[in-house]
Amino acid sequence: MDFSAYEENNSVNKIFKSAVPQICKDEPCLFGIDEAGRGPVLGPMVYGISYCPISMKETLEKKAFADSKTLKEEVREDLFSQIQECNDFMGFEVDILSPNYISTTMLRRTKYSLNQISMDSAIGLLRLAIADGVQVKEVYVDTVGDAQKYQDKLKGLFPDLEITVTPKADSKFAIVSAASICAKVVRDKVVKSWQFPESIDVSQDELGSGYPSDPTTKRFLADNVDPVFGFPRIVRFSWSTASKILDEKAVSVQWDDDEEIDESAKGTASITSFFAPKGANPRKKKHQFFNDRHISQVTSF
Repeated sequence: MDFSAYEENNSVNKIFKSAVPQICKDEPCLFGIDEAGRGPVLGPMVYGISYCPISMKETLEKKAFADSKTLKEEVREDLFSQIQECNDFMGFEVDILSPNYISTTMLRRTKYSLNQISMDSAIGLLRLAIADGVQVKEVYVDTVGDAQKYQDKLKGLFPDLEITVTPKADSKFAIVSAASICAKVVRDKVVKSWQFPESIDVSQDELGSGYPSDPTTKRFLADNVDPVFGFPRIVRFSWSTASKILDEKAVSVQWDDDEEIDESAKGTASITSFFAPKGANPRKKKHQFFNDRHISQVTSF
């Protein structure tokens, strides 16, 4: 599969998917969901799904699918090739979530966690498969956060599906193992072929594993931070490891709304208050704080 479309612009998310086999449109299907790259401070997180007819479950289980983290790279590559070759009864989708998207989403004014980002991706891929005609029947998901809450959320969105959310689903269900392999192989390919728009020359070895605890990764972060523009695009700057380096090496910025209020200006009407529409009730306009948190006034319970 060609991932050059993502390599050309790795600041945005990108979904890649196989063609849907006709049998998956005609027969009820198993559907597995898993991710790769949740913890690293470098590179994207990739969500993967795989599906096949329930009637092919025994055939699927005969293949050597397993949790991608337990497999060597060459074995994962071979299994991913097998998934693509089984295009008469298997399909897959991957959602590449860029480091830029992850960080800007987590740091927006209203708190948004990595778990929420993960769930959004999984739900989006499931909806996409259904829209493409896959006759989804049974869904198996490797959990993020509380498994029961996640399962209840999915059942609320997809009441007609049989949904199982559990830890270690990638080692319990072959269809989730296949999804795990798709996600891991695609993430590895994307990181290896990463194009640095900052024009820095960095080898794969210099990046290290990408995990915050890796000394090589820490060295890359410390050596590649600009005091004004921050890190290269491959870095998830919302991670605490990156934030600490920014605090130490980047230029501090003071925003206008962080400045102390001039005591002499207290009680002075804002100039914008003179431009309210005639007859308008100023109490009807809520502060952005309440809009962001969906807080509204009630008169009875």
